[in-house]
Amino acid sequence: MDLRGCRAKYRALAPTLTSEVDALKVSYPLVMRGGLEIISSLASFAPVICDFKIADVPHMSAMIAKEAFTWGATGVIVHGFVGRQSVAAVCGEAQRQGGEAWVVVEMSHDGSAEFLTPASERMVELALELGAQGVVAPGTRPARIALVRSMVGHRLQIASPGIGTQGGDPAAAVKAGADFLIVGRSIYQAADPAAAARTIRQSLPR
Repeated sequence: MDLRGCRAKYRALAPTLTSEVDALKVSYPLVMRGGLEIISSLASFAPVICDFKIADVPHMSAMIAKEAFTWGATGVIVHGFVGRQSVAAVCGEAQRQGGEAWVVVEMSHDGSAEFLTPASERMVELALELGAQGVVAPGTRPARIALVRSMVGHRLQIASPGIGTQGGDPAAAVKAGADFLIVGRSIYQAADPAAAARTIRQSLPR
């Protein structure tokens, strides 16, 4: 699919989802196929969070974040494992641009347990110290969400990926403390994406 076709496909999909979702998440593969313009295109329908999982030296991390905000992103996602200076650079750029920084403290796949889980609590503390808007904790492991919630209280929001295709249960994640659910393939690969999003939303505890 060429750039024009990619942008057209997702621009057509976005308005069908706006009544069912809080934001649209854009990842590297989508930007690589559709160009940075796809951020501003989708931002005309709903807030866009750029899931770039920024993980670089401070000045490069800030540059990536600034580029995302320049194209209309509401928020960016940065890895916590890169340490204080890089996370601070992204949080600082978010504050300058009036946007949000979300810090990954654990991922949703099994491999996250190798290196991220042992350090996740320190990364939560870092997100609190540096003024991030929220953290990313795995929807596939509700107990970990609950731990993060016990640490942050109401000071940070929690977004949880891995819902649906990866096995995460939406209701369990919300009960554990997630504020937002990150759902990708279960929606955009569905025959009726809007209906899939609606089903997930209606399954949540009220």
